[in-house]
Amino acid sequence: MTQGDGELDSLVRKRIRALRVAQGWSLEELATRANVSPSTLSRIETGHRRLALDQLVTLARALDTSLDQLVETATDDVVAGPTIDAARGQMRWSIKAQPGMTVIRQRMTDPPPDNPARLRAHPGREWLVVLSGTATLLLGNRRFRIETNQAAEFPTMLPHAIGADGGPCEILGVFDRDARRGHQRGEDGGQAAVPPR
Repeated sequence: MTQGDGELDSLVRKRIRALRVAQGWSLEELATRANVSPSTLSRIETGHRRLALDQLVTLARALDTSLDQLVETATDDVVAGPTIDAARGQMRWSIKAQPGMTVIRQRMTDPPPDNPARLRAHPGREWLVVLSGTATLLLGNRRFRIETNQAAEFPTMLPHAIGADGGPCEILGVFDRDARRGHQRGEDGGQAAVPPR
């Protein structure tokens, strides 16, 4: 890479400095880890030294990242709108950087099912936060009350269901691929923050 690469060159230099600062490292600390002199590192960060591929590889390793991440420029489609499922009161977003991960925002009005046979179990993990109201999470033989701004995370191999507690509530949930698939197969039981297809 040469200084003629303009925007990418500047972005990589800023990224190196930002990653160093985020680690709480001085120039000397990163220079030692990357086996370069502190003055060389300073000139790389400030644009007074040409960026060489071998140095970028070494710096990426020292910063515990990959060369691809260090020089990544893709900023297209940064902002994405949701897919809306009005029948279920859901908004759904996919996480591009983590294929299979889904974020769901759902309004719930019904309590979780009373019948233990309607609890679901499947591979995966779920994480959710209550945005407003109060939710009840049934998890195995336990019942959890989750208030506004409280979160819950659990393995979905435990039989589970979630619903409103004492009035409507709104939750934001993050589902891995297995959790999403498990809920797609089990659309018959009570309310839950579940991403359909």
